[in-house]
Amino acid sequence: MTLVHLQKAMMDHSENHVTDHSNIPPLSKDPSFYGMTVTQFLGSFNDNLFTQIVLLICVDQVARTGKDYQPIALALFAIPFVLFSGYAGYLSDRYSKRFIVVLAKIAEIIVMAGGLFAFLHGEIWGLFVVLGMMSTQSAFFGPPKYGILPELFRPRDLPQANGAVQMMTFVSIIFGMVMAGYVKLWFGGENGEMGDIWISSLFCIGIAVVGCMTSLFVRKTPIAHPGLPFSKWSLIGNKETWLYLGKDRLTLIVLIISSLFWFIGGAVQPAINYFGKEQLKIGDAQTSWLAASMGIGIAFGCLLAGTLSKHKISFRMVRSGAWGICLSLTCISLLGASSLSVQAIQWLSMFCLILLGFSAGFFAVPLQVVLQTRPPDDLKGRMIGTMNLVNWIAIVGSSFFYGSYLSITGNSHGPDEVIESPVPVSWIFMILAGLMLPIALFFHPKDKDLG
Repeated sequence: MTLVHLQKAMMDHSENHVTDHSNIPPLSKDPSFYGMTVTQFLGSFNDNLFTQIVLLICVDQVARTGKDYQPIALALFAIPFVLFSGYAGYLSDRYSKRFIVVLAKIAEIIVMAGGLFAFLHGEIWGLFVVLGMMSTQSAFFGPPKYGILPELFRPRDLPQANGAVQMMTFVSIIFGMVMAGYVKLWFGGENGEMGDIWISSLFCIGIAVVGCMTSLFVRKTPIAHPGLPFSKWSLIGNKETWLYLGKDRLTLIVLIISSLFWFIGGAVQPAINYFGKEQLKIGDAQTSWLAASMGIGIAFGCLLAGTLSKHKISFRMVRSGAWGICLSLTCISLLGASSLSVQAIQWLSMFCLILLGFSAGFFAVPLQVVLQTRPPDDLKGRMIGTMNLVNWIAIVGSSFFYGSYLSITGNSHGPDEVIESPVPVSWIFMILAGLMLPIALFFHPKDKDLG
């Protein structure tokens, strides 16, 4: 099939499956908006509480084995997204996205029960298995979660809806990360032992049950592509999706930029944990506050980005966000190399991380809207699946990048070795700022009105 025939087939099919927005209420009066937002909030809270606890336990392994197991944990968390995001995108177009959302929330209850068992068992490798289960569930939840928004809401409301959903997502990240530090402080054992952390899993199971109930408030949506046949292309994002990206240069560039953003984000999180616990020596709770500071900034950045967009895709926000990311990462790197007191570095780093998060919100929301609105209706789910696939390949790459940085700079060593690395882990933030700089300098498309 030629590109011309493919384009015509897409347009013909899109015309038969255009979502009717005429009877959709405003966001403030739409139960589906609140149901989807709360469902996402609760799921993200569970993910981040569990993941941050595991990452803090991984950093504890430095004292026991001389190695930071965070790269392994993050790679195991990311790999299922690489394996299943394309297929999840196919399913979200083949079946009702609302049906898959509810099914994914049921799976979350099972995963949280697995977390309880892993903590009771007391071995870190059991936690890694649950991380893989959790990311598999999230991989199938991602495409319908974002792909359903254009089906639920009017195009003019998408920037605000995305801003609100993203804001609540990162509010949940704040609570999840902060709670993880205190849970580990209250219930954790010594030197990376599990202690009584299993108690937190009971709470996570309850949250998963409530999230499953709130997902039922999301109204039913039509199937985007009934009878969509499965092919090997479905595992890597679908052939039609890649052909569409080959035609739509802006969407392809946005997809690449999105993957770079998540590569940077994938390296920042473990670097902050190591920076707090090993470089500054400030403990679990205070390190979690460092990580949560970024979430505070993202929450406000996403909300403001959605509000200021005014029914359009604002690429000026993307550039502003890119400059903010460069500046904040550079400042954190310089703070880590400074001679200021640990307390001063901690507080100034928290301010920089809030700025980093705020800038990330400005950066991410317009890109998300591009990938939701530009593809035809029957490709939206598979486009989100492809976006997840590419983003998580970048995150897998970031885990290897972070682990390589630790090895090259001498921050990873044997359990009986005491080595003061001449290159602190905080210099990684300067490298990541350099990766974002070309976007700030050269990405200048015109803003687009959504009508």
